Amino acid sequence: MRFYVAVTDADWFNYLSTSGPHDEVNFWQPSAGRQFRSLSPGEPFLFKLHSPKNFIVGGGFFLRFTILPESFAWDAFGTKNGAATEQEMRVRIARYRKVSPSPVEDYEIGCILLQSPFFLREDDWVPASDWKPNIVQGRSYDTTDGHDMWLWQQVEDRLRSDAVALPAGGVGHEEPGRIGSLQLVWPRLGQGSFRVVVTDAYKRRCAFTNSPVLDVLDAAHIRPYTMDGPHEVKNGILLRRDVHTLFDRGYITVTPDHRIEVSHLIQERFKNGHEYYSQHGNRIALPEDPSMWPSKNFLIWHNENVYLS
Repeated sequence: MRFYVAVTDADWFNYLSTSGPHDEVNFWQPSAGRQFRSLSPGEPFLFKLHSPKNFIVGGGFFLRFTILPESFAWDAFGTKNGAATEQEMRVRIARYRKVSPSPVEDYEIGCILLQSPFFLREDDWVPASDWKPNIVQGRSYDTTDGHDMWLWQQVEDRLRSDAVALPAGGVGHEEPGRIGSLQLVWPRLGQGSFRVVVTDAYKRRCAFTNSPVLDVLDAAHIRPYTMDGPHEVKNGILLRRDVHTLFDRGYITVTPDHRIEVSHLIQERFKNGHEYYSQHGNRIALPEDPSMWPSKNFLIWHNENVYLS
């Protein structure tokens, strides 16, 4: 089993470890110049404090890496970015970039999305005795190595004990007590991760209008979360905000064969709607990966329960 240990910002760690529990967090990097490819979804991602405090103090389960404007990351995750306010986050990014904070610069940052994060109490921090001072980002481990296996077992023992409070609902693995099996399980998405995954699946363009303006795009639930709709990419479509509103209110739907259907009630109630009617019958733009296409079952539910035919 692989896992990764990353050096964490102390402010990020201190804020999140005292403000939880959290179902997800954004472990962000102040610049977008370095891709993260060390883990697959579901594998453990652990945090270590800066030297000389060489201790593993918590972790989570890797979902994906993506590059986002800071404003989008804040809108998606809010305080789960490890800061009390967006301004505080921006100041911290500027400090690491060694630039003066700008009220208008929308910094691009690297985002490592983690599900089911956990934070160890200080008495249970795990020594990382092999950490070399020249490692400033992090390093990979593999439990086929004896020392790496020992290190993971120390973390696993703390997860099995009362050394840490896991988020409500646990971490979603199928075999209670076998934390080491978690790398085989696709992490359960939180709201922020749902928005990011759907946005990236649709290549940051509205599925109806092809608009690429990220600031006005929403990850729409087909079946609302408040009505038992899960945070799953197959229950999402990326829509421009006006289209999202019409979709939620039943003026627009998507048929099970992924075609746009526009209700006659837009014209009757608002005496207009040409922009929307011109899309009627068109196939929505779909993710390249068919496993991320909208579920027919969710679309049928929307057709039957929301759409104003």
